[in-house]
Amino acid sequence: MGLLSFLYNIGLQFKKSRITPLRLEVPVISIGNLTLGGTGKTPAAIALAREAQKRGYRPCILTRGYRGKAKDSCIVSRGDGPLLSATDTGDEPFLMASVLKGIPIIKALKRYEAGKLALQKLNPRPDLFILDDGFQHWQLHRDIDVLLIDSANPFGNRRLFPEGIMREPFTAIARAAIIVITKSDMINAQEIAKIKNTINAYTADIPVYHSIHHPALLVSAKGDEHSLKLLKGKRFHAFAGIANPAHFETMLKKHGAIIEHFTHFKDHHMFTQKDIDRIVHEAGDAGILTTEKDMVKLKELSIPDNMMALRIDYSVTGDFYDNLFRRLA
Repeated sequence: MGLLSFLYNIGLQFKKSRITPLRLEVPVISIGNLTLGGTGKTPAAIALAREAQKRGYRPCILTRGYRGKAKDSCIVSRGDGPLLSATDTGDEPFLMASVLKGIPIIKALKRYEAGKLALQKLNPRPDLFILDDGFQHWQLHRDIDVLLIDSANPFGNRRLFPEGIMREPFTAIARAAIIVITKSDMINAQEIAKIKNTINAYTADIPVYHSIHHPALLVSAKGDEHSLKLLKGKRFHAFAGIANPAHFETMLKKHGAIIEHFTHFKDHHMFTQKDIDRIVHEAGDAGILTTEKDMVKLKELSIPDNMMALRIDYSVTGDFYDNLFRRLA
């Protein structure tokens, strides 16, 4: 461990030692990861919320709303669509509020305060909280920690920030109740075995599942849905402001899209009309593709009719949900 990572770890452990987690009145399930960047937490949180709803729970998602301008605790959605703009909420809460029906979203830097706000203001009252990106949010007690590990880049160079992408040391793996290796279809069995060997070096008792992020359909700016068959053999200019744009590009090509140009923006980039005008100019007569997370941030901009977003579904193997909800019983 280098000096900078050593100092970071000292600060991390000192911070944890000074925090006593606060407990909400209803159970909390956290979705999180060990590394910086995207592991598919938002699709996982959406899928978990929908599954909880199917099983008779009244779930509510608590989120930080990274880069959202609204600083106070606020209700992003009561379950019937966004109440604030993507600029105020951040892209991920806005996306969740746009696609989830009957499932409220609360944004706050302190998720305990978000939970209290939900219990006081929402009707019907939630009976389950899903903590988005919560593995390092020690201020709130969690009943279950679900740890996601990105198969495409599970641990980076295996060093702590700022020398690597690890948010915590490997020993934190043991804190998880359940582990999911995401995008597991993107790597082979030997690479999955290596990830499991790392997990087993720190715990042998935590169940490990695999998940897949797979394209479902295309969505226009007006909300019209189209088959993925529209991609096959057609020319496109694609763009994205996400942590792992290469995975997005790979999915498009797998479904037959000819990607003539791909414009990368920083993760959580808030697009301007100038950005869109440049993309339209570069695309020429080719179609334009982006992610659904990026598309929701463009609603207040002027965008062309030939721009579509790829909607992603999340599925997880085995008895993951049965195992998870059994732990709440």
